[in-house]
Amino acid sequence: MGWGWTMPEFIDWTIIGPALVAGLLILSTHVPLGQEVLKRGIIFIDLAIAQVAGLGVIAAYTLEWDPEGYQVQVVATLAALIAAVGLHWTERRWASIQEPLIGVLFILAATGGILLLAGNPHGSEHLKELLVGQILWQTWSSLLPIGILSAAVLVLWFSMRPRLAGVGFYIAFAIVVTASVQIVGIYLVFASLIIPALATQGIRRGSRLVAGYVVGGVAYLLGIILSLVLDLPTGAVIVWSMAAVALLAGLVISDKGRPA
Repeated sequence: MGWGWTMPEFIDWTIIGPALVAGLLILSTHVPLGQEVLKRGIIFIDLAIAQVAGLGVIAAYTLEWDPEGYQVQVVATLAALIAAVGLHWTERRWASIQEPLIGVLFILAATGGILLLAGNPHGSEHLKELLVGQILWQTWSSLLPIGILSAAVLVLWFSMRPRLAGVGFYIAFAIVVTASVQIVGIYLVFASLIIPALATQGIRRGSRLVAGYVVGGVAYLLGIILSLVLDLPTGAVIVWSMAAVALLAGLVISDKGRPA
């Protein structure tokens, strides 16, 4: 009788592998940017810019452009960049109401997308894709552009961070979010930016970055596997997994920081 161990049927690494690497690529830029967002106190900027990028994608759908074509990327990126530069301007002019202005931008972009898709028979499907993403549909070849972009942004971020304190931060943020939202969706973009940053607030800067990556990576792996086992939308399950992992990590971190 053989005692060999076989991998469960739901663990198909041809699906899990690209999806997990996609999540790790998203985290590579979103964890440091998320910590900066938390530091600046502009928590919902990612939701707003992601929604504006989504509005650009929806506008391209409305024009019946090829979803995989470069025109869609150009429109989405331009929309996000315009929003980012605009938010930088409002931060300098009306810093005290920056967060409410970000909220207004978010709701305008969200309702604008609904209006553009009102006459589209596939409108609800497009909205769902933008919200929860298509991380399970990623392939190794589709990850190459986001990998190159992530590497470039990380090099710029860690080598020129002081110079990215102003409009440079907003531009880098817009480019990263635009690429991410078409892979993992708006909800997971927000979760990847904010939840690891929140969970690791009590850690020193260098260790905090590593801890954020660990929290996010464990959550992505757990969420992908659970979504396959339970046959539930992957993006939504990863968000919940990230919240659970972050809560556990936050409790451990706070206990370590508590005096004996």
